[in-house]
Amino acid sequence: MIDIAVDRDKELRLAWDRIRTMVFDDNRRGEVSAAVGLSWVKVKALRRLLRKPMPMRELAAELVTDKPYVTQIVDALEQRGLVTRTVDAKDRRCRIVALTEAGRETALRSEEMLTRPPAALAELSERDLAELTRILAGIPAARGDGEPS
Repeated sequence: MIDIAVDRDKELRLAWDRIRTMVFDDNRRGEVSAAVGLSWVKVKALRRLLRKPMPMRELAAELVTDKPYVTQIVDALEQRGLVTRTVDAKDRRCRIVALTEAGRETALRSEEMLTRPPAALAELSERDLAELTRILAGIPAARGDGEPS
């Protein structure tokens, strides 16, 4: 019985190692940052703002960071003409951050790059790709919103 558990653990680790290697060797975050000339956290902020304009405190929560750092991020994005800050009509103490057209284009370009499958997947046969898709669909954590952090 112990051998079965050991074999399963080895198989799990091998599967995870191959997935991890495929994803991390791809270095998509670095590619996106270099292509748009922004740090990853700034790209992430733009991507979050694609959904909707939001108050600075909500953006801080989305980025899992503190408000002073979000202020620095938004300042830099605003200087590049990628976002605007306006006063919330309901609460004048609150600032709403929204994408400019240039910010939207940058965020969409980033999304396109991030959602492009790794080259290793393109090498799979149609049958293997269908099987992999079927298997991944059965993994509860793999059924997320598809958005990389």
